[in-house]
Amino acid sequence: MTNAAQTAPAPTTPSDAPVGLFDPITLRGQAFRNRLWVAPMCQYSAELEDGVPTDWHLVHLGSLARGGAGAVIAEATSVTPEGRISPQDLGLWNDAQVEAFRPITAFIRSQGSVPGVQLAHAGRKASTFRPWSETQGTVPADEGGWTTVAPSAVAFEGYDEPVALTTEAVGGLVEAFRVAARRSIDAGFELIELHAAHGYLLHQFLSPLSNERDDRYGGPLENRARFLLEVVAAVRAEVGDEYPLLVRFSATDWADGGWNEDDTATVAAWARDAGADLFDISTGGLVAGVSIPVGLGYQVRFAEHVRTQGRVETGAVGLIVGAEQANEVVASGRADVVLMAREFLRDPHFPLRAAAELGVELDYTPPQYQRAPFRVR
Repeated sequence: MTNAAQTAPAPTTPSDAPVGLFDPITLRGQAFRNRLWVAPMCQYSAELEDGVPTDWHLVHLGSLARGGAGAVIAEATSVTPEGRISPQDLGLWNDAQVEAFRPITAFIRSQGSVPGVQLAHAGRKASTFRPWSETQGTVPADEGGWTTVAPSAVAFEGYDEPVALTTEAVGGLVEAFRVAARRSIDAGFELIELHAAHGYLLHQFLSPLSNERDDRYGGPLENRARFLLEVVAAVRAEVGDEYPLLVRFSATDWADGGWNEDDTATVAAWARDAGADLFDISTGGLVAGVSIPVGLGYQVRFAEHVRTQGRVETGAVGLIVGAEQANEVVASGRADVVLMAREFLRDPHFPLRAAAELGVELDYTPPQYQRAPFRVR
């Protein structure tokens, strides 16, 4: 599909050997102590206008590492100032951000977890008020907002119309992702995830509902996937062969004529050939007002589909809330890892509690907490 595919390592396929949630997994040169990872969760708490992490991020992300997660992936972190979801979002476009991330990644690593970052660009869903603001929608320029960009001048419902990117500007954003990947390594991150889900820029290029281009980045699936594959190849070339690279996909737009799970499986296989290692499978976010059948584990079937049809390793997400439920996803071979978000907000020590519930002995419970052992009552 891409030139990078010609030099990529030989494709691997997911193993069907039985494993459990607390079995280790290795991606390229990086070992993970278990298969229960923290999904990226936007905190909207960076220094205003600067994209710099604060003490909130140190305590928030650090507590999740202390709680036993195999990897802790920091929230959507923009590769350019204009790519932030809100003015309070994180970024990795300058040295000040790199320096501020270093103590955070060092603490995560000291707790035995792998520090990861999700590199992102929000596209037409950028420049918005954070969720708890009294006002919603696009932030005006006089309140710190900016003009957004997208594959086409098609607005997300309730937001301002974006400016369609030129072909040259798309190439500039590929370079921005590459540079941010280098800054990620300099900041101490040991895993990168590319955010191609939830209606943000990479997803906007993938879906025919938001991509109306007639150049090399629009039209058939191969063209709509080109931007993502160029980003994957550029990041892989920058970080080298031993560094794990994930892609988060929304496997379906939940809308007629939109991006779907078969497209996702196809493009995941292309992205694997271009240098990606594992695919974090969510759904939705591109269009508003769609009907989504939300329930426990409602997105796991998409991770299973992409894993089977694309012959790639996947991570499952979506209302996975209990130890037995999470373990079954991995043990049944439906996905290779489980990524959780809201359950970690409720209980940062969920992995330690889950291990106790499953009868798994761990050697990484913090010694400071030994007087209150995690066990089934």
